[in-house]
Amino acid sequence: MTTKLTQSRTQAYLRNRPVTIAPFRLPAFGYGQNHEQDPPQQQAELFYLQKQIQAQTPMVLVLEDGELIEGCIEWYDRNALKLRGRQKTLVYKSAIKYMYKVGDQGR
Repeated sequence: MTTKLTQSRTQAYLRNRPVTIAPFRLPAFGYGQNHEQDPPQQQAELFYLQKQIQAQTPMVLVLEDGELIEGCIEWYDRNALKLRGRQKTLVYKSAIKYMYKVGDQGR
């Protein structure tokens, strides 16, 4: 049973709470130019990155210019990944050609 005071506090809270922001869409690797990504592909990318972050999996990123960067993914956002290796590195997703786990290069 709610009282009039509780109802007025609830209504005041709902009136003054900040507006929520819609979630953003992540582009696929190397897909950074204003193209929309298919929702199943987006979900697969999110799942894969989250799994590698949680497991602290050592990864190798192969960049478009052929450079290899090795480290564990710390976090990601719409446009970049942060790797922790010999040094912390921020890599734009559009610069990544592909990535693999450290032991999987021969497969």
